[in-house]
Amino acid sequence: MKQSYKKVDFLWEQKTWPELEAYLKTVDTVILPCGAIEQHGPHLPVDIDYYDANYMAHRVAEACKAPRPLVLPPIPFGVSYHHEDFKGTLSVTNEALSKFVYDLGMSLAKNGIKKIIILNGHGDNAPTLSYAAQMINRDAKIFVCVDTGETSDVDLLNLIDTPNDAHAGEIETSTSLALRPEMVQMDKAVNETLSFGSTFLDFDDERSVSWYVRTNKISESGIMGDATKATAEKGKKMWEVMIRNMAAFVESIKNTPLDDLYQKRY
Repeated sequence: MKQSYKKVDFLWEQKTWPELEAYLKTVDTVILPCGAIEQHGPHLPVDIDYYDANYMAHRVAEACKAPRPLVLPPIPFGVSYHHEDFKGTLSVTNEALSKFVYDLGMSLAKNGIKKIIILNGHGDNAPTLSYAAQMINRDAKIFVCVDTGETSDVDLLNLIDTPNDAHAGEIETSTSLALRPEMVQMDKAVNETLSFGSTFLDFDDERSVSWYVRTNKISESGIMGDATKATAEKGKKMWEVMIRNMAAFVESIKNTPLDDLYQKRY
């Protein structure tokens, strides 16, 4: 069967080189979606972080004013070793991901890109992506940042009831129900709300420290949160908040000259 594709003006991969050459004279900003293929409990598909990051990058670009930032093809694999005890998880090393992103960033800089916004859909990619961003900034002298939900997490916590909702719980199940209800098996959703001995270990406490653990040590199902509280209505509100906030951030970056960015705090 012959497939039909709709050409989207902000997708890097759909343009010819002369079209990119012309477009890059009007905009110097790209969004790089980065996700993971990993277990998301017994009720969600393993592509959540990859699919959601790509979806959000597209919606954010659409919400921006023309000329819109270019959106790159998503990176599907991430640092997911902590989920490897659950089948279906595919993981790459920190070194492999950081080197890949670094090489891509340097190539983008050679094309004239001056601002790279990495939209990270998988929390445990964050240290690796931040390292790559530092190295790109050091060597290419361009603006690179990583958003792992920082623009919206504080708002999402006001929309849920579950503490430590870190993975495949109320948030991710709700956002999936809003986009792809046919991919969610709610009859298999369970409550695995986490409780730690110190608030400094809580994932959603503003004073918490970064720490790492294999998922099967703290969750039998792979869920970290309460997936049974998820609804499509909550998910729709979450997407509205995330897209609105991220689009406002991207617009501010896109419209600020590179030299001025270094004088402002975002």
